[in-house]
Amino acid sequence: MTSNNLSIEIQLSPAFHDLDPMNIVWHGNYTKYLEIARCALLAKFDYDYPQMKASGYAWPIVDMRLKYIKPATFGQQLMVHAEITEWESRLKINYLIRDAVSGHKINQAHTIQVAVDIESGEMQYVCPAILWQRLGVEEPQ
Repeated sequence: MTSNNLSIEIQLSPAFHDLDPMNIVWHGNYTKYLEIARCALLAKFDYDYPQMKASGYAWPIVDMRLKYIKPATFGQQLMVHAEITEWESRLKINYLIRDAVSGHKINQAHTIQVAVDIESGEMQYVCPAILWQRLGVEEPQ
């Protein structure tokens, strides 16, 4: 493991247009909240999507899992915690969305991304060195 802090926590509040007819956040909008947290996390390491592309790699999401625990509502203050938990052969980020006031769990999720060489279109079976460098972790031997 690493001693680096591979996590971030952001606060957001669901907008009116995020609601479904039952006045709770529509389930598909949670992926947007994950994306906002993921971008903030990757930006922390100066390896957000523009930097990924500049380094020659696309990082498509190949797996995403969400567990809905409680509904979120309009204007509710949410804390979204995102943490990189795997980085050797894939980039796995775990998420926890909580109510900012009570701390109650709203949603937990994870995403898995793989590196794809933009020029060749080939998936990389080991994450490229640039990821290791940006995260400040040692490359595998």
